[in-house]
Amino acid sequence: MIDVSVVTPGDREPIELGPARITMLEDGSTTGHRLGIAEIRLAPHSDGPPQHRHAEHDEGFYVVSGTAVFTVGTTDYEAGPGTLVMVPPGAPHTFANPGDETLVMINTFTPDLYVHYFGDVRDAMALGASMQQAAAEVMPRYATEPATDFA
Repeated sequence: MIDVSVVTPGDREPIELGPARITMLEDGSTTGHRLGIAEIRLAPHSDGPPQHRHAEHDEGFYVVSGTAVFTVGTTDYEAGPGTLVMVPPGAPHTFANPGDETLVMINTFTPDLYVHYFGDVRDAMALGASMQQAAAEVMPRYATEPATDFA
């Protein structure tokens, strides 16, 4: 018999990253590492990570509640509930929550290369780095780099 994964609220310990709270829902162990899934909660009036590019995985964001602003290069996209944003490898991107309510998104990684990133950022922040500094420090471990050139 093939095992399935059933994750209910409270089954996973969230990772606190300043204004962000990440709960890993699928760490790739059920999907043969083809897919990772997380829930992202971002406090009102908060920035996400520095703009960056992934070299080896696609990333998806489905907005459950609140409104995100995704920045892709120099273009901003407002993304309200029900919006899906798919980011292929190489595309510069970041997001923020400029609104008055908590932003809740489901985040996917295909393959699951990014699932341990959030814990590593938390650990760097515990040593005194800001979320932005920690993210930039940890990104290279996950075939990701800060994006400053948008050509």
